[in-house]
Amino acid sequence: MPLFVTLGNFTPQGYQTIKDAPKRAEAFKAQAAKAGIKVKELLYLQGEYDIMTVIEAPDEESLAALALGVGKLGNVNGKTLRAFTLAEFKKIVEQVP
Repeated sequence: MPLFVTLGNFTPQGYQTIKDAPKRAEAFKAQAAKAGIKVKELLYLQGEYDIMTVIEAPDEESLAALALGVGKLGNVNGKTLRAFTLAEFKKIVEQVP
């Protein structure tokens, strides 16, 4: 399954309700599982970003739907990046002319 990394920041609303963030994380994982998406890692960060997730999703469309559902709640804004394992990257590099 394709791998994705999302870097996110709490919105002002997310900070106002920060004590609910752990419950929201569990709800996010449950919603992802219902969509056939595996949250491999969910980390809270110091620095430019507040949250990072590592996710396996069957396709970009299912991940986009999950991200839109999270976004409409208004607690987090995120940027999602397609990620490649070393094995996947080796295959990509082999195709370079």
